[in-house]
Amino acid sequence: MDSIQLIGVSIPVWIVGPILYLGWVVIGWLAKKILFLWLGHLSRKTETDLDDVLIAAVDRPLSILIFVSGGLVIPHFFVSPKLPASISHLFGLGLKACVILLIILFMNRLLLGLMKSYSAKVEVLRISKGFTEVLVRLVVFAIGGLVLLDSFGVSITPILASLGVGSLAVALALQPTLENLISGFQIILDRPILPGQFVKLESGEEGYVEKVGWRSTWIRVLPNNTVIVPNKQLINSRVLNYYYPDKELAVLVNVGVHYSSDLGEVERVTIEVANEIMKKVPGGVPEFKSFIRYHTFNSSSIDFTVIMRAKEFVDNYLIKHEFVKALSTRYAREGIVIPFPIQAINTEQEKAVVRVQRYQPEVKANGQQP
Repeated sequence: MDSIQLIGVSIPVWIVGPILYLGWVVIGWLAKKILFLWLGHLSRKTETDLDDVLIAAVDRPLSILIFVSGGLVIPHFFVSPKLPASISHLFGLGLKACVILLIILFMNRLLLGLMKSYSAKVEVLRISKGFTEVLVRLVVFAIGGLVLLDSFGVSITPILASLGVGSLAVALALQPTLENLISGFQIILDRPILPGQFVKLESGEEGYVEKVGWRSTWIRVLPNNTVIVPNKQLINSRVLNYYYPDKELAVLVNVGVHYSSDLGEVERVTIEVANEIMKKVPGGVPEFKSFIRYHTFNSSSIDFTVIMRAKEFVDNYLIKHEFVKALSTRYAREGIVIPFPIQAINTEQEKAVVRVQRYQPEVKANGQQP
């Protein structure tokens, strides 16, 4: 059939086919627009985000399906003696493959949309967003590829067996990487540290947690450098988290005063200075009542510890700085002495050693004593 009779007019097939295809696409596109406008109106009335994610996931695959399905009209009008008889079968196989690929695309968009929607509510998804997206895509496309091969009559049993053996070999080759990966999941699930928290590692570095990745954890130390710690090493070491159970922490400053000092007066003056620092220095806790505790009769002073409070760890540096300056000035005005370290020298013992050396018998050149 090379032409079609329409209202007494003979129209060539090569013109009818594209016209029918274009009409199919236009009608399908308009129907889709009307349907999605109605669904969008309904979804705005619901409180859940699931319907919005579902509509967004099906949007692009459905648009592609409209264009692909329009190809069904072509075999019915282009079959002629000049073309192979199996062309209709090829179009059917092509449509089947496209439908499977569109389902894979739909599942990929749906799962990624759900992850994006619920990542703010689920801490694990938020922290491991990048790795989880890669894992979801890998699983969806792998399963979709196997389904596609099976639909075309290709046996996937040998492929699955090969994947099992290959996975074992890959697991052995990537054992260190997999150990860090599993350790990363443990950190994410157990949450001993979180991005934004200030921590101190067992090796001595301390800083803010930048991110917890699938292989390593990034910590920005105070000099503004980044320490990258493998997750396996981090999970097996001691970590001091300054944000647990609370960001506020005690600021301890050790001070010593002369033995002749009035300890009651020293306590009153020191607490006054500490409370002033709490109120005027950024990072101090204004409502906290500072206090001191005497604890040591040292070699040249009576030592005590001043206890103040900071809103977070990095604030303690400025608080100590301002407190030491203010306390030194106030002690000088009140006549309170901070003694220098004193070291006593036993001169009598030194003289005794000299006397012993002076009275040692001399030895002659021939080795005999005088």
